[in-house]
Amino acid sequence: MKRGRLPLTALRSFESAGRHLSFSRAADELFVSQAAISRQIRDLEAAVGRPLFERLHRRVELTMVGERLLAQLTRSFDAIDRELSAIAAGPRQATVTISVEPSFGRAWLVPRLGSFRELRPDIDVTVEVDARLAEFRGQELDLAVRYSLVRTDWPRVEAIHLVDVSVCPVMSPDLLAAGRPMRDLADLAAHTLLHEDSRRTWSHWLKAAGGDEALAQRGPIFPDAALAAQAAVLAQGLALGDSLLSADDLEDGRLVRPFDLWVPYGGYFLVARDFARLKPPARAFADWLRAEISTTKVAR
Repeated sequence: MKRGRLPLTALRSFESAGRHLSFSRAADELFVSQAAISRQIRDLEAAVGRPLFERLHRRVELTMVGERLLAQLTRSFDAIDRELSAIAAGPRQATVTISVEPSFGRAWLVPRLGSFRELRPDIDVTVEVDARLAEFRGQELDLAVRYSLVRTDWPRVEAIHLVDVSVCPVMSPDLLAAGRPMRDLADLAAHTLLHEDSRRTWSHWLKAAGGDEALAQRGPIFPDAALAAQAAVLAQGLALGDSLLSADDLEDGRLVRPFDLWVPYGGYFLVARDFARLKPPARAFADWLRAEISTTKVAR
């Protein structure tokens, strides 16, 4: 008989009835009716073409074929039960769930998750990417990383400062070599400005750097800083590089700074409902993230 056609329900009914030598006790064990047990065993006997029980007055006995089948099924079911029990009782993979903004997730966290995996292979990390503030209303979220230009705390959560950041224009070295020389801020007018989310960041930088804020009113807008930086790497224009998120691109030469004018622009915070009550996996990840950021080279 092909494995895909094995009558598993009937085999389970037969094994229980054979152990108890009682259809009624088998029905009680399997939480079905006695009639259902009888029907399953009749179907099994029809499938194998041999009687498995001798029906006597008020009792049943196994035939020789029934005894052979019962011995095999009982060993097999016991082995399956032991294996399932061992799996259920064994150590479970620990998990931690963190919510991050898209830019932080793409540009900083994901490239470094491998090092945490090497350090703690027993912990699986679930990354939720969401530009909205994490509310920590359920039990599924352990940590979040939030960015703010001015805020340092939020209601109903605790926040730990990670790093302050600055912004500066960045561009592809190919675009810098092929385009108009960048001698002063007025030369920005000859280039496309790439914006993240809105035009506020470029406006803020131009004002602080003494440039023409009107330049911020043109150029494409991307949903987050990581996509704007990617467009800059592809020589589509100039983006404002975050000193944390753009550090790798600047270090590797994918981006360059035409002007060395960094303007402070907020900071990142690690957030939890209650750091003292974090589960061990979440505490381990929080400690790793803080240590990793503290050793990350921030562009200056």
